Amino acid sequence: MADNRDHDSLSLPGVGDSGFIQALSQSQPKVSAVPDTKPKPLGDALGFMQLLWALAHGLESASKRMHAELGITGPQRLVLRLLGHHGRISAGELAEVLHVDPSSLTGVLRRLEEAELIRRESDPFDRRRALLELTRRGVRLNDRREGTIEAAIGATLSKLPKDRVAAARAVLKALASALDERGSDGQ
Repeated sequence: MADNRDHDSLSLPGVGDSGFIQALSQSQPKVSAVPDTKPKPLGDALGFMQLLWALAHGLESASKRMHAELGITGPQRLVLRLLGHHGRISAGELAEVLHVDPSSLTGVLRRLEEAELIRRESDPFDRRRALLELTRRGVRLNDRREGTIEAAIGATLSKLPKDRVAAARAVLKALASALDERGSDGQ
């Protein structure tokens, strides 16, 4: 079935477990190289980077668990869910929705096809273009929520006030945009 090789091929910013959002409003952890000294504050940028690193690690760990339980990784699940949401869509359109380069999806899509969770069909209006859609097996897995990263994120977000979720989303969106701009500038 699917393997773990595409964990790094589709890195998407997102809101993760409650530790990430709660940590946005809490003090810095007590880490010290010398006993009995007070830790130096990390500052906003390093503090956020520390939290994002923890979030990325949590997503990676959860993705591996999900792969062991469901046979699908976190990035594969996200693609499956987006195909379920949008219906028939081209790989280029899917990449646009995900804000990634289409080449980033190649391995994920190949593994989903090999697992018979998605299929490609020619666009009836433009035979040069392929459309992706879920197979029956893909629809069944798309409908499953238990044991998914999405379920854990949804449960966490449902416990938070809407304004905190919106604020976290705005910060993550701004960070993703700034990092994307830096990448395209070559800086």
